[in-house]
Amino acid sequence: MRKKLMAVSATAAVSALMLAGCAAPAAEEGSGELVFDVPDVPMLEELGEPEGQVDIIAWSGFVEPAWADTFTEETGCVVNRRVAGTSDEMVQLMRTGDYDLVSASGDASLRLIVGGDVAPINRDLIPNFGDDIVPGMQGQLYDTINGNVYGVPIGRGANILQYNSEVVTETPTSWDIVWETDSPYAGQITAYDAPIYIADAAVYLMYHQPELGIQNPYALDETQLAAAVDLLKQQNEIVAEYWSDPVAQITSFVGGTTVAGTSWEILRKLAADDRMQGTLPQEGSTGWADAWMISSESDAPNCAYLWMDYTSSAEVNGAIAMNFGMAPANGAFCELSDEAAAHCEEFNALNEEYFEQVWYWTTPIEQCIDGRTDVKCTSFQDWTNAWATIKG
Repeated sequence: MRKKLMAVSATAAVSALMLAGCAAPAAEEGSGELVFDVPDVPMLEELGEPEGQVDIIAWSGFVEPAWADTFTEETGCVVNRRVAGTSDEMVQLMRTGDYDLVSASGDASLRLIVGGDVAPINRDLIPNFGDDIVPGMQGQLYDTINGNVYGVPIGRGANILQYNSEVVTETPTSWDIVWETDSPYAGQITAYDAPIYIADAAVYLMYHQPELGIQNPYALDETQLAAAVDLLKQQNEIVAEYWSDPVAQITSFVGGTTVAGTSWEILRKLAADDRMQGTLPQEGSTGWADAWMISSESDAPNCAYLWMDYTSSAEVNGAIAMNFGMAPANGAFCELSDEAAAHCEEFNALNEEYFEQVWYWTTPIEQCIDGRTDVKCTSFQDWTNAWATIKG
């Protein structure tokens, strides 16, 4: 089970500062198009002979013998997997140049793109990256920059409001039960333990304090960040536990220490407890989306492209999604069987209205990704510093 952004390393801080320095102004005033000054990394133009092996950094459950062995039989490319526990670890490993592919989340991909660590993707070489890939996983800021695609979608999920239905007897319609100090569940709240959780506070403020002018929870100026920090400090008074370890989170819910808070659908499912329910409240939520990205220094680009195409097929992409517990990127999977259809229904795979309410994790940088040019936004380093004061 993944533990995204459990700890913020020095590498992450440096990366965030680098991103802030590399951002460029919008293409032209009023165009609404964001342009970044990214390294000119060449894109593979055509496939050649497979190199015999491919080295992949992945979340646990993304690269398994059930489909990797078949890939090797079909292509001759042996798959060497390294499981990573955090996005920061993935960024650090990719920068060694020792790996060909990574299953990057949105809180890592922008760092990799602007750092020149990954190359643009030639979609013509990936036939399965076609019309069946759900619209909501294409063209996102976290993996599409200056018109170039850098990520091949794998899957996505929302950060839901989970609750114990024996205690919280009515389905919550708002996140207020985990943010406001007069919550009837004060002292039994759980919250995600990472600086990126500041975006969850920003989502709540966007809805309840529109006068702050927050248009994107990852684009906060100093005043907006201060408001989010104040809300998080307020929440700190009613939080029983902060979680980063999924197993600990499940244990806390099942044991009754916590009765409401941020979770993932798969954690609710793994709890195997009918009391645990989940919902996406009226304010919306943050979420995550993962994509394959190829190293700019890959010494096995042909095997890497073959892997990205193979795992983008409905069958294999669906197998990954079911194994991990997320919505698949290839919507055609949902039509393969009754089991596939049930999985897609449970994880809202084809429900774009659902995911329109979800703000996928994106690294905060000084260039305001909401398009503002009259103010400097706060960086991931600023968020990291703020997080320390919130829990302190």
